[in-house]
Amino acid sequence: MLDKLVAALRQVKGSYAFLLMTQKKMIAARDPLGIRPLVIGTLDGKYIIASETCAFDTLGATYLQDVKPGQIVVIDDDGIEFHDFAPDKGLSACSLEFVYFARPDSNIDGINVHTSRKNVGRVLAKESPTQAEVVIPVPDSGMSAAMGYAEAMKIPCEIGLIKNRYAVRTFIAPSQELREQGVKMKLSAVRAIVEGKSVVMVDDSIIRGTTSKRIVARLKEAGAKEVHMKVASPLLRYCCCYGVDLHTNDELIAHTKSTQEICEIIGADSLTFISEAGFRQAVGFSCKGGGLCMACFNGEYPAGS
Repeated sequence: MLDKLVAALRQVKGSYAFLLMTQKKMIAARDPLGIRPLVIGTLDGKYIIASETCAFDTLGATYLQDVKPGQIVVIDDDGIEFHDFAPDKGLSACSLEFVYFARPDSNIDGINVHTSRKNVGRVLAKESPTQAEVVIPVPDSGMSAAMGYAEAMKIPCEIGLIKNRYAVRTFIAPSQELREQGVKMKLSAVRAIVEGKSVVMVDDSIIRGTTSKRIVARLKEAGAKEVHMKVASPLLRYCCCYGVDLHTNDELIAHTKSTQEICEIIGADSLTFISEAGFRQAVGFSCKGGGLCMACFNGEYPAGS
């Protein structure tokens, strides 16, 4: 069975975190570039497979190790075995795991997500310092970067936007009208925090611009004097063919628009994205072309498009 599984996996191109369970075995595999995370833990002498280490904390389990890229893990009553089914091509972990998808209390390939996002905020402050009266994170995934930015700039970081916990993700809504309605339901500005102030707003990314435009408008409706937007990822110009729900480049505002054009569309007083080099440095992968999949930013797909 293992030989047949190896033969099958060698035909699959792209990203995956694979789990197969039989009556006697649990078999897991991570794609040859490690685009998606996969981790092993232990609980009461038994092995656990999960996509993020935060699952182990919830269960009271202990982290053991990350599954390596191109590796199969076989677990049965006799213990655990590791098999390499693909040559080592180096790690290309998905950047958007660190930007948005992963929980901040998770570690991916030895890097803590909250720490990396906070570092992004610090690098943003170095690359684009803006003196303002308050830093406002866009909840939830802009929170860590906003903390890093505020600390580096020595500006107070306040909760100026309140998230409706029952609202759905807006970037996957099927129509523009529904996305705009979703943004209205999802976030409310806190007037007491922003009124009459120059505000730095920190968000994780800009996809279509719908959310950003509405949030800027909400802050100004609440009395914000200026809204300077800082984005904790480079310009997202290219669609992802490795599992992110963005199917065409036309969905991405940055594919055809410059930073200045996006700034005018969303109505901000200024707009800055972290550089690709700065993002790599902040996350912990400073070497060019290694460690991170940056295809959605630069169009260089490590496993082909």
